[in-house]
Amino acid sequence: MSNNWTGLGIGNKNKKGEYLDMYFHPKNIYDSDKDIEKIESHELVKISDDIPPSNVPEAYLKLHLISLRLVKPNQTNLEGIFGILPNVAWTSIGPIDTNELSEVLYESRINKKIIKIFSLDKFPSLTDYVALNDIRVADTSRVRLGAHLGPGTTVMHEGFINFNAGTLGEAMVEGRISQGVIVDENTDIGGGASTMGTLSGGNNIKISIGKNCLLGANSGLGIPLGDRCTLEAGLYLTSGAKVEILDDKGKVIKTSKAKELSNVSDLLFLRNSLTGAIQCKKNQSVNKLNQELHDN
Repeated sequence: MSNNWTGLGIGNKNKKGEYLDMYFHPKNIYDSDKDIEKIESHELVKISDDIPPSNVPEAYLKLHLISLRLVKPNQTNLEGIFGILPNVAWTSIGPIDTNELSEVLYESRINKKIIKIFSLDKFPSLTDYVALNDIRVADTSRVRLGAHLGPGTTVMHEGFINFNAGTLGEAMVEGRISQGVIVDENTDIGGGASTMGTLSGGNNIKISIGKNCLLGANSGLGIPLGDRCTLEAGLYLTSGAKVEILDDKGKVIKTSKAKELSNVSDLLFLRNSLTGAIQCKKNQSVNKLNQELHDN
């Protein structure tokens, strides 16, 4: 697929004439940089996966590409996007510049109209811009535009998926998928579980989770996992954590840093209830999603 894209978008502006957002219908996105005939009231936008966005329309086209599954997370350059996107009040009458919000609220009260403000954020909800008919999202405010939801993904009420992150296939998301994190198919992110992103905290390791994995409730992950791995409930595994490696008989054979086990498959991480040590052994139980749940 081409690294160059052209889109025809419809945007909202503030009183200064600056774009607050932009919507791209899938039929108006082209995987090339060729000349496209303009449509009245639409903005012509051209981008490259290799070049970071330079304005709001370009940023929104890149976010649409991810959420429409035209590119995967980390496959298009989003460097500097936070400095480009303005803070916006996402309301029942559309996006409003936060600097103009007070006056809009005042005018609405004079006219006996109530405006509902859903959030004050740089990113809107995915479902306000992209329509997917093969996923379930219990609380749409917790999935940002720019999230990648694979077919069959279910996001429960407390699940959260950031932009430039998400799932590649059927998955259960009851925890948090942070920016840059990719979750492969048939994996379950348990309630309250979290994954370390790269936006804060100095973490520069791209976290990925393989197929048929399970992050137990309230667990945390700071290393990439291979396929068929399980993280015990309540265990937060950072890259520098010391891990005791167990043999088939439960005997400690060596101690390693967790990052040395990155991308290795068939591992079970747990904490010894007597010593408190983090331990790792061969995973004997492969996670399987509830097929009845994901078929509906």
